[in-house]
Amino acid sequence: MITISLCMIVKNEEEVIGRCLDSVCGLVDEINIVDTGSTDRTKEIVAGYTNRIFDFKWVDDFSAARNFSFQQATKDYVLWLDADDEFTVEDQEKFKILKQSLQPSIDAVSMNYHLSSDPEGNVTSLLRRYRLVKKTKDFKWIGAVHEYLSVSGNLYASDVAVTHSPLSHDAERNILIYKKLLDSGKVLSPRDTFYYANELVDHSDFETAVLYYEEFLDSKLGWIEDNIRACFRLADCYHTLNDKNKELSSTLRTLAYDVPRPEACCRLGYYFMEQFKNSEAIHWYSQALLYENHQQISLQNTSFSTWLPNLQLCVLYDRLKQYDKAYHHNELARKYKPDNDSIVKNKKYLDEVIRSNQDNS
Repeated sequence: MITISLCMIVKNEEEVIGRCLDSVCGLVDEINIVDTGSTDRTKEIVAGYTNRIFDFKWVDDFSAARNFSFQQATKDYVLWLDADDEFTVEDQEKFKILKQSLQPSIDAVSMNYHLSSDPEGNVTSLLRRYRLVKKTKDFKWIGAVHEYLSVSGNLYASDVAVTHSPLSHDAERNILIYKKLLDSGKVLSPRDTFYYANELVDHSDFETAVLYYEEFLDSKLGWIEDNIRACFRLADCYHTLNDKNKELSSTLRTLAYDVPRPEACCRLGYYFMEQFKNSEAIHWYSQALLYENHQQISLQNTSFSTWLPNLQLCVLYDRLKQYDKAYHHNELARKYKPDNDSIVKNKKYLDEVIRSNQDNS
């Protein structure tokens, strides 16, 4: 069976680090914690789990810190987590099976990353990231912000998931790093340009964000998934700026990169729905339900392929007085959102309409 070193970088994580380490300490053979300047009880809490605690002077570069953390590993494979990540009980069991069965020929293992869930417990946002890598391959982290681990070789997609459960977030940290890089005269890479635009959106600077998204797309050097996401974010910017034509064209722009994604289908469905072009809207919302994503490499918002198009199809079929179809789609939506006010009201309304029609027939 392989051995595993956990490698983490932390700073002022006293609220979450114990929860994270509780979920993973029984799965790994070594815990390495690199502290980048904590002033709270983080190191004190970590000391209850490991004595392998290392200090690293923060240099506004996440990759530098993560690469240093990987250098501390002494086992066959390196696992990385953030302090606000954890393994659920179910995924701890999956991880144990993975550890027992993983072939030493595997160079890197990807895992699902559950970013958010709804009140019903459905995962609403997820992607895949390479979490477990062979130590001898010496894979490196790249990028000062929104860094990524560059892997190659014999890759394996596992069914294990890491759950992201943040309690707080430093909203200024990333954008300040980017602005510092720009002020120093550094030219941002296409990837950094995309992520800087995202930070600008998060800070409500939509007009500047548009410029950087366009610069990113014009470079034609972006990863296809980032290209598609940039188009959707452009559509969001234009929606906020009340430019409906550019909002539509930005959505349509995603079709130049791949088949229509569920998000594009829902956006186009809503475009026609607002104009009461019901048949056209039904077409696009129905397409959203047909999409199958087997890899989940990119960021996924499952709402666009589950309850949301079904809810909208319910409304559309009700407009057409096709109540049985409306009821059917509302029931499909209710499987995901049983307590949603709109869905509950739809059911009550449609129950009455269908019953009344049956009584009058």
